[in-house]
Amino acid sequence: MKLSQFKFKLDTDRIAQEPVTFRDECRLMVLHTKSGVIEHRDHFYDIIDYFDDKDVFVFNDTKVFPARMEGNKEKTGAKIEVFLLRELNEDLRLWDVLVEPARKIRIGNKLYFGEDESMVAEVIDNTTSRGRTLRFLYDGPHEEFKEALYALGEAPLPRQMITRPARPEDIEDFQCVFAKNEGAVTAPVSGLHFSKNLLKRMEIKGIDMAFITLHCGLGNFREIDVEDLSKHKMESEEMHVGAEACRIVNNAKDTGRKICAVGTTVQRALETAVGADLRLKEFDGWTNKFIYPPYNFSIATAMVANFYMPYSTLLMIACAFGDYDLVMKAYKEAVRDHRYRFGTYGDAMLILND
Repeated sequence: MKLSQFKFKLDTDRIAQEPVTFRDECRLMVLHTKSGVIEHRDHFYDIIDYFDDKDVFVFNDTKVFPARMEGNKEKTGAKIEVFLLRELNEDLRLWDVLVEPARKIRIGNKLYFGEDESMVAEVIDNTTSRGRTLRFLYDGPHEEFKEALYALGEAPLPRQMITRPARPEDIEDFQCVFAKNEGAVTAPVSGLHFSKNLLKRMEIKGIDMAFITLHCGLGNFREIDVEDLSKHKMESEEMHVGAEACRIVNNAKDTGRKICAVGTTVQRALETAVGADLRLKEFDGWTNKFIYPPYNFSIATAMVANFYMPYSTLLMIACAFGDYDLVMKAYKEAVRDHRYRFGTYGDAMLILND
């Protein structure tokens, strides 16, 4: 497959800037890969109609933190955007970050954050053309430091899609209701459609739920700069698959139940942690798994996806799972039907491979 095969025309006004009022009330398109039938449902909560007792949904329970900060450079006062990626050392307050504009920042520069400039960081390393290592100069317990740091940040909404100014409520909207393990700088967006009420209805119906953790990074939104997809390298992301998730998923697999991967991050995690016997194994490490057509999936028999951007790795995973021709046909229908919304806060697609 070539990059150019994932092109389609999408007007910017089709990219959702706001979430729907109720998480589970976006639209839902359903693809049946064996028959080629495409259904249109008015509400996401109708997804429960396609699953039965002992079927399994696998969720990514990573938690997004307020990673985007605005600071000022010492002496000049130049505005610098700092995007927190990951904490490198708890005791030394070291963080791996991206800075913009990068050309203005050198090793030894100090950056000041907050109206009173009470949070100070020193640049101690250049890791990439845009990346830096910052040491925050803060005396006090680690939890107090993290609380103060996060109070200065905002939700890391993907600027490629959501162009409006940030708001305080964004950090809650950009968080799955089951989010638990902090470490993501972008949400596993297919999980955003699940409300507490829908999860309760699923539980009452007897649907099982398994949780894995993959801390979603910015690589999900980076542009691919090669036509030959075999030459593209995904950025590594930290992931964890525990014994309980393995038990639930493998039991469903052994008994012939449906296993629904909620989003592309779950698909990548499952395909990273699957063993040679095609059973899910415990995993604690990093993955740079890149999935694009053709690909034979080992675990999931169903998938929840969003409507993704042209050329994106997320679209490629959906096409790999749901059949390239059928998924691209569905996207053409979604583009023609102006009720469908694309992007992070857009509508959902359920792909069924049964």
